[in-house]
Amino acid sequence: MRQTIITLASLALLAGSAIAQPPATPTEQPATTLNDRLTGNLVPTHDPVIIREGGTYHVFSTGHGDRLIETRTSPDLVHWTAGKPVFTALPDWAKQAIPGSNGMWAPDISYVNGRYRLYYSVSTFGSNRSAIGLATSPTLDPKAKNFGWRDDGLVLMSTREDDYNAIDPNFIIDRDGRHWLSLGSFWTGIKLFELDAKTGKPKDPKAKPYSIARRPAPAGGPAPVEAPFIVDHGGYYWLMVSYDYCCKGVNSTYYTVIGRSKAITGPYLGKDGSPLMEGGGSIFLRADLQEQQRFRGPGHAGWLHDKDGKDYVVYHAYDKQANGAPTLRIAPVHWGADGWPVADY
Repeated sequence: MRQTIITLASLALLAGSAIAQPPATPTEQPATTLNDRLTGNLVPTHDPVIIREGGTYHVFSTGHGDRLIETRTSPDLVHWTAGKPVFTALPDWAKQAIPGSNGMWAPDISYVNGRYRLYYSVSTFGSNRSAIGLATSPTLDPKAKNFGWRDDGLVLMSTREDDYNAIDPNFIIDRDGRHWLSLGSFWTGIKLFELDAKTGKPKDPKAKPYSIARRPAPAGGPAPVEAPFIVDHGGYYWLMVSYDYCCKGVNSTYYTVIGRSKAITGPYLGKDGSPLMEGGGSIFLRADLQEQQRFRGPGHAGWLHDKDGKDYVVYHAYDKQANGAPTLRIAPVHWGADGWPVADY
């Protein structure tokens, strides 16, 4: 092929045409992203989080049907295989706390004190009668002798009397060793609760949570902000949240913004200084608005700081070429000269 190109270029020069460009070398390949290479079981994936145990990457996501919390594994971040769900039935406490619920949403995974902690949401769509539960296991490897999820029950819940919605949990340990859980969807936005380090449940059940992000709206109007995830990097805490609407297939308008704060309790500000408590922040993930854009509504972001020091953001987006199916997406993240993260998606 290269020899043919050189011959055609030479003929063009002899014919008096403009100087031809040098031919591509055999080693040149079209640029591809990690997302371009993802293969295997990618659908349906809603609200993913990711963690690595040994040489295996694990993704947990919202359940579908009787698969309550989906699981997937990969040896290389590229090839993904579906595993057994964490649950196939709601725990008794969840049935009693949230009547009418039949699913588990938006898990969060971390490794704390020798056990993996899986926080998850139980709710009904559009309601803030919601609860966060906790399951733990010493390993994520189903073949290990000590593998097994233990349901540790209710962490906290919200009711119609509360001004927040107890779904979309995210756990973090701050630089002082204090444990925290952020959560929230719509209502008055994203809240932050301090946890007891031993139990993984609220340190003071009567304490009022911190407010760290919201989108002000007229009374009765929608205020779409949800799916918090906090990352500790470079002397700042970075808060990602999703704005607008998920779960509408190719009509989803979801996108992800980010802000940073020196204190885990805020205030979180965008690159331009706009407060996340006023619907501000800087755009981190957004679908191209052009009609040909394949993946729509990128959001509900999670994060992986890998063992080699590389960072990745995991999220879902809706595939126009697959009838809007919610699809697993993963992008490397680099930190720009201005200190802000950039997703290579």
